[in-house]
Amino acid sequence: MGQASQGSSPIDAHADLALPKLASLPVKDTSVVPEAEASNVAATAYPSPYYSEGGLRRVAPYHFTYKTWCKERWRGRELLDVFESEFRDRPLAYYKNAIETGQVRVDNKIVSPNYIIKNGNLVTHTIHRHEPPVSDAPVGILHEDDDMIVLNKPSGIPVHPAGRYNYNSIIEIMKAERGPEWIAYPCNRLDRLTSGIMFVAKHPKSAERLGEQIKARSVRKEYIARVIGDFPDGEVVCNQPILQISPKLGLNRIRADGKSARTVFKKLAYYPPRQPQVRLPSDETSADDKSRPWTRKEGYSIVRCLPVTGRTHQLRVHLQHLGHPIQNDPIYANQRVWGAKLGYNDPDALENTDEDIISRLNRMGKDDVADAVAYHDEMVDKYYKKKAEKMSGELCQVCDTPLYTDPGQQELSLWLHSLRYEDAGGSWSFVSPLPAWALPPSGVDGPTEVGKMDELVDAVKDENPELAN
Repeated sequence: MGQASQGSSPIDAHADLALPKLASLPVKDTSVVPEAEASNVAATAYPSPYYSEGGLRRVAPYHFTYKTWCKERWRGRELLDVFESEFRDRPLAYYKNAIETGQVRVDNKIVSPNYIIKNGNLVTHTIHRHEPPVSDAPVGILHEDDDMIVLNKPSGIPVHPAGRYNYNSIIEIMKAERGPEWIAYPCNRLDRLTSGIMFVAKHPKSAERLGEQIKARSVRKEYIARVIGDFPDGEVVCNQPILQISPKLGLNRIRADGKSARTVFKKLAYYPPRQPQVRLPSDETSADDKSRPWTRKEGYSIVRCLPVTGRTHQLRVHLQHLGHPIQNDPIYANQRVWGAKLGYNDPDALENTDEDIISRLNRMGKDDVADAVAYHDEMVDKYYKKKAEKMSGELCQVCDTPLYTDPGQQELSLWLHSLRYEDAGGSWSFVSPLPAWALPPSGVDGPTEVGKMDELVDAVKDENPELAN
């Protein structure tokens, strides 16, 4: 359809899908298999349709027809209303004209903008497609055998074709490297900005086996995050339920009527600022500090995360609720969206209504630059001089589509990494290297690897015995 946000893709935007049982996979360490040893991988770094420029993997614009069957939430609604509510990259006038001129069709027929969508309708949209560039970092391979490929996914690249992304997705990049006949069976899915371990099965049975293990919650998953401030010591368990409040934007919040969610957190390291800010006595706190309470949370922490459940954006939402959002999170650490408290401890939406949050977030990437507080606090002047994806004010000469500028490197990365997947019974385990942002700063001592998961699991073993050995 129109180049929608990932949340409006035909594929649900859950961080985890039903996943593959890996009885045949051995325990692996953090070493990465050299690309030359990975079987069936083409030697060409950027086969067609890709080219690399400015550190980004690019695809030239091309004509493409989106096809999707009527979703349940579309039934009984006008066609133009669905495009207005579900897709955000083009103005309403474009969609109205596209319907009237037959670029958008229903069951291959030209219909009016007020056509009522019915169950079983096939909606198509033929466009001149402009894919955003993504990181040109290679897709790392941690392990490969006859059944499964274990990847170290780069940040900034979606797993599946979805929304504005098609060729610039992990699956299509791998297909370009391995040949058009190669079929992928992804077993877990990470958000576009999240890096780290993911599984791609080579045949359906392998995917089904791992899926059975994940469904039974006998697979442990560990993530690593870099968050604002000095995270509390010890194991911190967050049991707050999560509700999706905007499928269009993929936005989630803590809500009593949301889906149950549980995460265990444990601080790996805390790194104070090299030059601590001079603070006024508490009774002389400046007005600026009162309006920006995160400025009193100096430095950052590297935090281990064990998601017991797999809700969309679960780790990001739970960390925001605890007052320690991921430091460069363009959504949940965005002061322009959440205001002074950054969504801290606001389960009843008393500080910001859902409508306010959606309206502000909807402007990001159009009129405003996403403003994570990591940059706001430390380098605000430099940040606004950096490249950032937003409307350029120019139009495509072929299709009159409003064009975006390139994303900045800060918009291609989220300091959240899928670090480890392992069988609770100990039959297999995969651990990736720590990403550079999780290592100690230059000249500072700190951990360069994590230990076992026993302490994280012990915190919830009574409620979730399936995670224990």
